[in-house]
Amino acid sequence: MAKHFKRTLVTAALPYANGPVHIGHLAGCYLPSDIYVRYLRSKGEDVVFVCGSDEHGVPITIKAKKEGITPQQVVDKYHKIMGDAFKEFGISFDIYSRTSNKTHHQTASDFFKTLYEKGSFTEQVTEQYYDEEAKQFLADRYITGECPKCANPNAYGDQCEKCGSSLSPTDLKNPKSALSGSAPVLKQTKNWFLPLDKLQPKIADYLSKHSDWKPTVYGQCKSWLESGDGLQPRAMTRDLDWGVPVPVKDAEGKVLYVWFDAPIGYISATKELMPDKWEHYWKSEDTRLIHFIGKDNIVFHCIIFPAMLMEHGGYILPDNVPANEFLNLEGDKISTSRNWAVWLHEYLLDFKDRQDVLRYTLCANAPESKDNDFTWKDFQTKNNSELADILGNFINRVMVLTNKNHNGLVPEASEYTKTDLLALEEVAKAPDKISEAIEKFKFREALAEMMNLARIGNKYLADQEPWKLIKTDEKRVRTIMNVSLQIAANLAIVCEPFIPFTSRKLFSLLNLQPMKWSSARNTNNIAAGHKVSDQSAILFTKIEDADVQIQLDKLVNAKKENAAANASLPEAKTETSFDDFGKMDIRVGTILEAERVPKTDKLLKLKIDTGIDKRTVVSGIAEWYKPEDIIGQQVCILANLAPRKIKGIESQGMILMAENLQGELSFVSPTKLNINNGSVVK
Repeated sequence: MAKHFKRTLVTAALPYANGPVHIGHLAGCYLPSDIYVRYLRSKGEDVVFVCGSDEHGVPITIKAKKEGITPQQVVDKYHKIMGDAFKEFGISFDIYSRTSNKTHHQTASDFFKTLYEKGSFTEQVTEQYYDEEAKQFLADRYITGECPKCANPNAYGDQCEKCGSSLSPTDLKNPKSALSGSAPVLKQTKNWFLPLDKLQPKIADYLSKHSDWKPTVYGQCKSWLESGDGLQPRAMTRDLDWGVPVPVKDAEGKVLYVWFDAPIGYISATKELMPDKWEHYWKSEDTRLIHFIGKDNIVFHCIIFPAMLMEHGGYILPDNVPANEFLNLEGDKISTSRNWAVWLHEYLLDFKDRQDVLRYTLCANAPESKDNDFTWKDFQTKNNSELADILGNFINRVMVLTNKNHNGLVPEASEYTKTDLLALEEVAKAPDKISEAIEKFKFREALAEMMNLARIGNKYLADQEPWKLIKTDEKRVRTIMNVSLQIAANLAIVCEPFIPFTSRKLFSLLNLQPMKWSSARNTNNIAAGHKVSDQSAILFTKIEDADVQIQLDKLVNAKKENAAANASLPEAKTETSFDDFGKMDIRVGTILEAERVPKTDKLLKLKIDTGIDKRTVVSGIAEWYKPEDIIGQQVCILANLAPRKIKGIESQGMILMAENLQGELSFVSPTKLNINNGSVVK
């Protein structure tokens, strides 16, 4: 039997204060956590919702160096941008704190001291990468290189963001410093490690009690425990000058590891919010602690932070960590470095007062069990075909008909038909269906149940046609409109966690004070004779194609700008021998015939006179050359390349092309007219 808790503490992952918030962040943890908290508040439960800016990560110092300002200036700038955007979007934190403040520094410092004094750490002298040009040790994120597991050339020293593998800097192939670009050297330094290997039995026991967590979360934790040699000691300090100073002797020039420091930010934020009551939410077995995060933070919230709390003692452990997968954008991975993102603060400028459209779309496409995709066309469809045509249409009809035919007064119901009773029965069932889904962290399902209630109302009204019936049976119409208004009132209650701005407007239209969740099970929330508002009842206006095209153009421009900014010649390949080069038979040839390969955009079928024969070659140059323009063109061809079939055509060789920084191709060809076909390129 599930334990009943007196209170709930909800945390949302602390975002790095090195850039704005984008829709991937929102879909990953901030919107789901807000929906959950709003639901609990509506139920009248004791819930506290904390978050804040993570201001001590290495990305902060990298950003500062790039912009030529101090780390403090970076975090001040982005803390405000993120905090303002969260608030305007309706993310209802009880506190949005920051890890650079005094309360956090003191809390994190005291936490470390407690573990240090209990002997929880081991001191180890290890070899770490050092940048001789910058004259400093390199934190994990200051080192990039090739991932040993997926060959991603841009993996970080602590994690590969492409395959999700956790790494150590020495795991990387061809490492280089993010500061100078040079190859770092290994140098000895002392740090304090949390011996996760010795704590593994306690962590395994803790996790065994949470096999009901999301499969992705539980499975990732199990793989950490069971792969290779299991958990390994992890350094909780770093050789840096930005962060919480390590509060022990012989620790000059060292700060707390960001993943030791950051989760303590949940504690310090609660302490800042409730100085006298914070321990009720962190040290009472009657409190349920829930972390909302993205899947890239699972190990830190499910293994490392619980291990820290166990070692400290006196703290409750996370009861659930409902991590989401990743949200892609227009079929491509969201990337802040490539500016392939929809930034929240920009969205709020471009789509003023349309917070709920984005909330609805992100929830409907939430990456709860697998990666999902956001597209602007789907955003438009969700607004126009669902919010406007279903929910908005129902409310508008109800309000217009009430004001037109009943002077804005809720008519009294008399005799209910079977259809009326079935509709009211569905209305009464809806809150429990939504509750069940929310409490299982299935927010997409919960949203669908909420919108289903709007569909019930829309269909009921369309089927009853009171605008026609008013001419012949006014008494029947009064009952129809009473039922419709009850549905509208209940929609105002159950839509609040998902689309709170719409809920507020709907309560205003109905001239009602906001009601709690328990009222949504009733079917008489709005009394006969009650006066509703006569203000405009348009909840959602249509989004036009031109509005969407502006956003798509932004992304296209971002891609072009990124390509131009990052254009560079490829690195030289590894050495080869003259003998290997000598094995290639490169000849001069002339294109005799050229035609497009059907059902392809890039391929041309060429017939080439190589001097020694006439052969067919398939080449991917159709984007750059028209067939009729290249007949007679001399080219260089690798003549002894093994034949292979391309789109059913046997290609007997490969022509040599040069590619510029913009990705455009050009023939490599002789510059003198008297070079005969078959001449050897040496």
